[in-house]
Amino acid sequence: MTANDAPTPAPADRPGDLDTVELAASTPEQAQPFAELGLKDDEYASIREILGRRPTNAELAMYSVMWSEHCSYKSSKKHLSTFGKHTTEKMREKLLVGMGENAGVVDIGDGWAVTFKVESHNHPSYVEPYQGAATGVGGIVRDIIAMGARPVAVMDQLRFGAIDHPDTARVVHGVVSGVGGYGNSLGLPNIGGETVFDAAYQTNPLVNALAVGVLRHEDIHLASATGAGNKVVLFGARTGGDGIGGASILASETFDEGGPVKRPSVQVGDPFMEKVLIECCLELYAAETVEGIQDLGAAGISCATSELAANGESGMHIHLEDVLLRDPTLTAGEILMSESQERMMAVVSPQKLAEFEAIVAKWDVEASVIGEVTGNGRLTIDHYGRRIVDVDPSTVAIDGPVYDRPFARPDWQDALQADRAEDLPRPEGAEEIARTLRELIASPNLASKGWVTDQYDRYVGGNTALAMPDDAGVLRVDETTGRGVAIATDANGRYTKLDPRTGAQLALAEAYRNVATSGAVPLAITDCLNFGSPEDPGPMWQLVEAIGGLAEACETLGVPVTGGNVSLYNSTGEPGKIDSAIHPTPVVGVLGVFDDVARRVASGWQEEGLSVLLLGTTREELSGSAWADVAHRHLGGLPPQVDLEAERSLASVLIAAAEEGVAAAAHDLSEGGLAQALVESVTRFGTGAQVDLAALLERDGVDLFTALFSESQARALVAVPTEQADRLVSLCAEHGVPQLTLGTTIADTLDIRGVGAFAVSELRTLREGTLPRYFG
Repeated sequence: MTANDAPTPAPADRPGDLDTVELAASTPEQAQPFAELGLKDDEYASIREILGRRPTNAELAMYSVMWSEHCSYKSSKKHLSTFGKHTTEKMREKLLVGMGENAGVVDIGDGWAVTFKVESHNHPSYVEPYQGAATGVGGIVRDIIAMGARPVAVMDQLRFGAIDHPDTARVVHGVVSGVGGYGNSLGLPNIGGETVFDAAYQTNPLVNALAVGVLRHEDIHLASATGAGNKVVLFGARTGGDGIGGASILASETFDEGGPVKRPSVQVGDPFMEKVLIECCLELYAAETVEGIQDLGAAGISCATSELAANGESGMHIHLEDVLLRDPTLTAGEILMSESQERMMAVVSPQKLAEFEAIVAKWDVEASVIGEVTGNGRLTIDHYGRRIVDVDPSTVAIDGPVYDRPFARPDWQDALQADRAEDLPRPEGAEEIARTLRELIASPNLASKGWVTDQYDRYVGGNTALAMPDDAGVLRVDETTGRGVAIATDANGRYTKLDPRTGAQLALAEAYRNVATSGAVPLAITDCLNFGSPEDPGPMWQLVEAIGGLAEACETLGVPVTGGNVSLYNSTGEPGKIDSAIHPTPVVGVLGVFDDVARRVASGWQEEGLSVLLLGTTREELSGSAWADVAHRHLGGLPPQVDLEAERSLASVLIAAAEEGVAAAAHDLSEGGLAQALVESVTRFGTGAQVDLAALLERDGVDLFTALFSESQARALVAVPTEQADRLVSLCAEHGVPQLTLGTTIADTLDIRGVGAFAVSELRTLREGTLPRYFG
């Protein structure tokens, strides 16, 4: 059915459909279930004051969702402004679209632009793992489509409960299948991400999805409705009953057993419909038939209409009965709030409407004209002639409540930081250190994630130049010049629990470093801030500290935040307790640019006879480390120092080494330290190495165990042809980066002097066996 077809037949009148604006004005004392919809007493009173009457049931539902934490950021908005205060004019030079739109857009040169964003779908993925994860991918991809771009890749950042918990397998199987099933069906390569297991996420798994798209500068589209008389068209899948209330309930409240039941059905995704929608949208853009566009995700039609009208500083009138339904029994309120997937809303001029309809018909995409843009500054919605919504759209979509939540450093923070991992017993002697190395590389968070990533297609589309398990995913954008981008995402909830400000900065530093190891110049970031309840002063303090630290680090590194997501209420425990919420987890995605992706650098060694150099300084930094977790089940102390100037200098060396063709391979040092980096480098392609750490121990004043397992930052391993080693040493000297030659690549053994020789085949078996042992 297209825009000229008959509307859905009218359903029988039901109480939920009969609450009109006229009735609301005449029945001011009628009780309404605002608390059940997640609104506080003062919020409900504010809505009544804005309207000058009680809201209709439809208006109440609309405000409840749009004023929810998930949609309005009411607890974080005040603090998110910190990013703008730390964004300099120089940082804005490549920023074409910043925070506030569906996704940020950056200039990568030659008239090309890239849009990218990361968002969460956490709570739905616990309730229904497959669809929660699948629709998380679908939603972030539609954000990219809405900017006028062709989606070209996705990434995922996953955090699950303890690997041996009886419920973890349910969530893991569903989420991994959902991410892979949806992304693969769209024909988008999944080029990177993270998978972490920790009891802190047991009932609050994190499912963050990132998508990236490519477009020309002139193809950027924005989400605003302007031009009185322009038509509002809803197109894509039909509207059903799935996901109603998902944004306000699933994403904004806890799962406390004693609280109200707040688990409505999770949205159901259809990736094949979305694939058609992608191609349809791109043709609509090419034909210049669209004045403004918005995807439908959280809060459905209520969100899309209010945001388009508010952003355009216009008005909009909607005939809700013209929405095409797959369930004719839906009430007006349910139609308004449904979060059915694979839907878009476009603003189309009357002169272009016939061409728009012809294009959607060509793609066999259903569409209906459901209203028009007005100039009166009001959003009005009728259902069969009955006025059920009459609001100022800005009060719904922009001017929601902004809270200055109380926050305070938790009482337990000092004791946590005083409990240093550096004071724990550590292995001594070659045999104990070798046993520790084997134990760590087989631990869930350091083991190979191949069981997960092999379920994703990394190379579909033919433009993937690097993908997991390399440090960054790399995509070619321009086939003629080879221009492309690199993307890496990172976070460490353990570090952030120890010190939220430093932990957030370390997440940025690692992603920045990973992009640089691939040879790309870091350009911009997106972030997904996953924290506990903002109504608990401790988690709120963690959020404020993380935002402040991240904003300052972005300014120092010169990479602006283009947009992102905040996911709060990831809590199930008693407020104020050390285990009341997840580990605070600020996920940071960094995008870098290549003039030519032919110069990208892989993270593993592919030939014998290369010189292996360690760049950076090693300190005794074991708190929050993988060793402390695996060997002692310990979390305490202070995380590694963050030195952003050292990160910048290291990145300069890594980028120059790639551009000059000096680096044969490069791998950052992070979780698991030097031992893990060595193991990952030799198992990547099967080439071993012989290394001697004596010079490192002498220079940095550390013991052999610390040299291998410390998680000091601003470090990387670089392998170069022997004849190029002097050039790398010169680059390090130019940028003030300490360096040492550790050894040489050899056939099929990792030989660490003073520890032992490990067959690469043994290391690979240890790393690759862990996840299949738990998940089949």
